[in-house]
Amino acid sequence: MLLRLRVQNFAIISDLSLDFEPGLNVFSGETGAGKSIVIEALSFVLGARGDVSVIKDGADKMSVSAVFSGADLPDELRREYQLTGDAFTLKRELDRKGKSKASADGRAITVAALARIGRALVDFHGQHEHQSLLHASVHLALLDKFAKHDALVQKTEDAYRQHQDALAKLNAARMSEQEKERLLDMSQYQLKEIEDVNPTADEDLQLEQALPKMKHAGRLLEGAENAYYELYAAEDSATSRAGKALRELQNMAELDENLAPLAQDLNSALLTLEDAASTLSSYKDDINLEPDALDKMLSRHEKIKRLKAKYGPDIQDVLRTAEELRARIDQLQHGEEREQELLAEVDRTHQTLLKLARELHEKRLQAAQKLSARITEEIRPLGFNAVRFSVAVEMDEENLGPTGADKVEFLFSPNPGQSLRPLKNIASGGEISRVMLGLKTVLAPTVPVMVFDEVDAGIGGETGHLVGQKLHAAAKGRQVLCVTHLAQVAAQADHNFHVAKKATQNATDVSITPLSGEGLIAEIARMLGGNADKHSAAFSHAKELLHDAKRI
Repeated sequence: MLLRLRVQNFAIISDLSLDFEPGLNVFSGETGAGKSIVIEALSFVLGARGDVSVIKDGADKMSVSAVFSGADLPDELRREYQLTGDAFTLKRELDRKGKSKASADGRAITVAALARIGRALVDFHGQHEHQSLLHASVHLALLDKFAKHDALVQKTEDAYRQHQDALAKLNAARMSEQEKERLLDMSQYQLKEIEDVNPTADEDLQLEQALPKMKHAGRLLEGAENAYYELYAAEDSATSRAGKALRELQNMAELDENLAPLAQDLNSALLTLEDAASTLSSYKDDINLEPDALDKMLSRHEKIKRLKAKYGPDIQDVLRTAEELRARIDQLQHGEEREQELLAEVDRTHQTLLKLARELHEKRLQAAQKLSARITEEIRPLGFNAVRFSVAVEMDEENLGPTGADKVEFLFSPNPGQSLRPLKNIASGGEISRVMLGLKTVLAPTVPVMVFDEVDAGIGGETGHLVGQKLHAAAKGRQVLCVTHLAQVAAQADHNFHVAKKATQNATDVSITPLSGEGLIAEIARMLGGNADKHSAAFSHAKELLHDAKRI
């Protein structure tokens, strides 16, 4: 459940905090007052695209934070994002340079992570979804969502990719001799270019580490010899003097045992000096002063650098490219010999894909019958006397794709005697709204928060009353946020908010006020087209609506 929403410098909102309760929460107000901005702000904090043009004039950035009940988030997401409390806060900021920051309980996360959390918490139905429901391409995805056979859909998509890969290999084997020779020559040239250098893994890093030593070999050798001489080789070397001092100190320790720890420290220091001298001896012996050694190393480094620029960016990419070129050359040289093998692979992957597509088709047919019945059951009480809704699933085995071979379309008949026809051809705006409400009720039963932005578009009167009742029923056991212009819908709410726009000479802002008592009755009366006068017909009608909804 959404517990609190704070919006700062978002569109025409300066700073707004709202607390929410379970059930149906309805926002109403005059057209243009900013009702939908609250929904847009919630969408923004849950990962929707941000636009710097939405930042309030005069502000450097906009910010939205949302507090949700922790119990509503799936356990795997709670663990992944360390959201262990009874409630957690999501926050997102966007500045005028387009820089976005997102966090979960103060810990930085990506916007993609926000969206992932958001999908588990909130299901949005915006005004644009009315139109999306008219496109048959959306119907397949909605049916699959209802059927919950994601694993089979993924297996079908994987099988399609494997089949496409097999076809690509076969087509490569069947290419024209001229094209084959051209590609073979180019591949052999590129492979030779890599093999002539024959780089090894991490050789570029090894050269970059070795080059400074090689460039300054003379100075490094001189320094190493001088340091070694002072440490070990000279008559009065550091190790020699330290050894004499140690012997004196050991003799003293025999007379005063308090000096024993100091003698031990000096002994350790002497051992460190001797180790350093030994290391310097090995170091100077490894320095290469051959005149052409540096030139060879520089030349090698430059060749590898060119390979990385052409086939990289890393040496591992160069080596991977070489393997791919060898495989391509082998395929081009022996393609004809492998054609029968490739044909068999194409047939095998096609049969696998076809089998999965048929299995998916059967499951979709079963799911389509259930979804048709569920949607009909949901929308029949919304003002349809003899509605029929059907999900048509047709399979075209000649047109296999990543989602199988099915074409899915929603068919609709709102009136008695009217044949089932595609939803896009006969449904009015009000009918689309009611069908979408039915779909949302069926397809999002586990999401704790549902958001409807003007789901009542194109309807009114008794149908509006029925939609309000459906929204109220949908809010049982969860939370629904709804923007509406209909008094019949607002009257069914558990919690009402009035949205008002305040304009001064220099600025515009939005206020949102919880409604109850006579304030609620007055708002319902306004939505009915009347006034707030207690003796007006609209006021009386508003009281009747609220009484019928058991609000007063």
